[in-house]
Amino acid sequence: MDKVVGSAAEAVADIGSGSSLAVGGFGLCGIPTALIEALLDAGVSDLETVSNNCGVDQWGLGMLLSAKRIRRTTGSYVGENKEFERQFLGGELEVELTPQGTLAERLRAGGAGIPAFFTPAGVGTQVAEGGLPLRYDGSGGVAVASEPKEVREFDGQRYVLERGIRTDFALVHARYGDRHGNLVYARSAQNFNPLCAAAGRITIAEVEELVEPGVLDPGQVHTSGIFVQRVVHVPDVEKRVEKRTVRAPGAPAVPAGGGDETVPTGRGL
Repeated sequence: MDKVVGSAAEAVADIGSGSSLAVGGFGLCGIPTALIEALLDAGVSDLETVSNNCGVDQWGLGMLLSAKRIRRTTGSYVGENKEFERQFLGGELEVELTPQGTLAERLRAGGAGIPAFFTPAGVGTQVAEGGLPLRYDGSGGVAVASEPKEVREFDGQRYVLERGIRTDFALVHARYGDRHGNLVYARSAQNFNPLCAAAGRITIAEVEELVEPGVLDPGQVHTSGIFVQRVVHVPDVEKRVEKRTVRAPGAPAVPAGGGDETVPTGRGL
């Protein structure tokens, strides 16, 4: 039952070239930085990633992208990653863009064993009708375009069929984790992490604070250990801010709120 491994490098050692990965995070919030860096050091390539976005230049999944280790990515948000833009328009990267809510549900469905579902999002657009560029030819033309999807009517409204997502591996970041793989995410860092954790056939979690089994309050656990195969302790993982803003001189400060976090135990709750 002890799922803890000694290092991030050991945790990702069996991820080979051509593997598919569901990667948690939103922007740079809640991304599994240590695992991504270990994967970069491992030298694997031709990866297929599923993530809300592909990091930024030289950070997060952007590190793998800059090293040209990603062949295809599925996401809902491109962001300000200039290398992403260059590779996509240059025909070096295949990209499947999907509505954000649909992406979340595709991951959730995959984790729940649901192969497909109908949603109204995208009906009447290229999402359903096909023709979205998946890969360019490097000269401005479209080399590969999306195929039309099935559309059906239920109770007078049209819905498009979307496939659930299952990946070979999932990489997630949690604030707390125990040796059985139970995870708790901090505030907005929860984002896509629970969905990705469920969608991976093998899920690897990096945790900032490792606690013993029984410490975490079961009612506070976001991802149950049954979904997690490996845990690695990363107490000093670096966190970056995607966009830093400052208040105008003289403007009142806004309290951060929340104060110091404590381990969500069952005691006193």
